[in-house]
This record gives sequence, C-alpha cells and structure tokens, in this order.
Amino acid sequence: MILKRLSILNYKNIRQAEVAFSPKMNCFFGNNGMGKTNLLDAIHYLSFCKSYLNTPESLLVTTDEELCVLQGAYLYEGRDEDIFCSIRRKSRKQFKRNKKEYDKLSDHIGLLPLVMVSPADSELIQGGSDERRKFLDMIISQQDKNYLHALIQYNKALMQRNVLLKNQVTDYSLFEVLEMQMELYGSKIYKDRVRLVEELTPLFNSYYQTICSSSECVGLTYISQLSDCGLAELLQQSRERDRYLGYTSSGVHKDDLEMTLSGQLIRRVGSQGQNKTFLIALKLAQFALLAKKGNTLPVLLLDDIFDKLDASRVEQIIKLVSGEGFGQIFITDTNRKYLDEILAAMDHAYCLFKVEQGEVCPLEEDNETK
Repeated sequence: MILKRLSILNYKNIRQAEVAFSPKMNCFFGNNGMGKTNLLDAIHYLSFCKSYLNTPESLLVTTDEELCVLQGAYLYEGRDEDIFCSIRRKSRKQFKRNKKEYDKLSDHIGLLPLVMVSPADSELIQGGSDERRKFLDMIISQQDKNYLHALIQYNKALMQRNVLLKNQVTDYSLFEVLEMQMELYGSKIYKDRVRLVEELTPLFNSYYQTICSSSECVGLTYISQLSDCGLAELLQQSRERDRYLGYTSSGVHKDDLEMTLSGQLIRRVGSQGQNKTFLIALKLAQFALLAKKGNTLPVLLLDDIFDKLDASRVEQIIKLVSGEGFGQIFITDTNRKYLDEILAAMDHAYCLFKVEQGEVCPLEEDNETK
C-alpha cells in the first residue's frame, strides 16, 4: 500500500498542505513544535478514524477555524483508493471511501494497515493496563473484522451491566442475558489476544536483540482472569460484590499485558534507552506480523525515534528500516544527521521535507532516485 498524496486543511497547526510522497522513504526534519508529528498524526487519522495521540476531536481543528479536511490518495494492490475525512466543530465527522460515505466508521478499520512509533508509546510501559489492551486490540482489529465486532458488542453488554449495577437492580434474569453476551464475545477476545501474544513474542525478541546486538531477552505475558475460569462463572460469582462496587470487576476489560526485560518488569528496571529500544522492537514486530498476515505491506510511521538511543542502536535501526521487507516509510527528526544516514544507505527513491510553522516544504535537490 502506498500513500501517493495527502491534502490537509486546518489539522492542528497545519493550515494547508498538499504533499506528494515517495513510494519508499519520506523524511521530515524541523524543530520541535513545527508540525512534524501532526503530519504523521493526520496520516494515522486516515487509517484509524482517530488521532494517535488521542487528541479530542474539538482540538484537531485549527484554532479559529470551523472545519478540518484530510484527503489521501492511495495505491492499494494496483487500484486507486481515495479516502476523505471532514471534521466540524460540534458535529459528526464524515469519512468517505471513493466518494461514498461509510455507514459505520468501524467498516473502515483495517483497510489501510499502518504502524506508528512515537514518543507517546512510553505509555505502553509506564501507563495503565488500558493502554496495553488497546495495543493488542488495535493489531487484531486490523486483521479481523469479527474481532472488532466482538469488542463493540462486549463493551455494549458491559456498559448495560454496569447500569444495572449502579441502579442496584436485583432481577438476576437481566444480568444473565448480558452475561451470556459477555461470555460469547469475551471468549473470542481472550483467545485472539492469547494467540497474538504467542505470535508476537518471538518476532519481538528477534528485533530487540538485533537492535541491541545482545542476547538480552524481552517478554510479553498476557494476564487474564479467564486463564483459570470461564467468564460466565466469574460474572455470576462477582454479582454481589459488583453491586456494592457499582461496576463490573471481572472480564477481559480488566486484562493486562506484562512486559519484561530479562525476566523483570521493564517499567521497574529499564533505562530510557532500554525502554525506547523495547518499544521500537515491539512496533517493528507488530509491523512484521501485519505484513505476514495481510494482503499488503503496512505504512510505517517513525516519529522522533532516535532520541535517547546510543549510536550503535541508531545504526542498527537505520540498517533495518533501509533494508528489504519494509514498504513506504515516513520518518521525522529534529535535524538531518540521521535522516541523511538513512538516505545514504538506501537504494530506493526518497523525498526529503522541511517542516516549519505548520508548512511542509519539499527539498527538490534531495528528491531523487539513487
């Protein structure tokens, strides 16, 4: 899959941009706060119908403007795909594929596979379990529409059960109906998450050891109440306690992903460089898994990935992303040093851009095929 052109109107600090991209490597440099991350976030938005940084919709539209528009022209398995999105303040956003509006935004998820590596990924290590569950769910949803449907239905039943609990409803027949639904959809969610972690872990280890040039072992362990007991049984057992708490305390919405380095929780023992390497390796493993199972190579977005890494790890990452096995890549940095090293190591077409005050300027002298 290739993003050929991107049009932006009033997305965060980018008031207007019309950018044509290389099918292989696209590099953006500029000082912090100039709009590099916002550009990548706009590309992410066209794939997932939301900001990677979880920016509220009202803050996506440029200050003092009423409308934001994103439009991407893609080449997908030999055919053209046009994706259009408009966001109005205090109004429902609109998504169109080839000029036809989606009935449900969930129908769009998975069409344009994408992996983003960002400083915000530190929340996967330091944040709560919600972030780690979302990470797993996002990967599976790109591959399996049924999984996304299961998530939506599970969360609907969960919300309805929580309403009953808050209202102190005692009619257990109402609980039984919802708990049957949660069991049905929760079982699929649990099994698919377990399968994903099993497939992801060896790829993850391989990338981490390549980047570090060491035998340090990283690990992923899926922690779930369902590993010992069926969900229907758990929910039935916890009804009285949940009525007291006012919410559902058992289920796949409480699961977690344990992340380890040499057998220890990385959030406790990892240095800044180890944490950064951990996250980059994890995202490259995600890319490899999606590439293996999908119909097309995902787009890879690398935002400010070289910060806090020593020279040897930077060198290994440059070798990885400039080699075979990757499709279209978008990469940002605050200066040209590492970007020029990547371009020098490549045998492919590339484009180089400078981003300043929300304006994206191609550097024509560097925009060539080597």
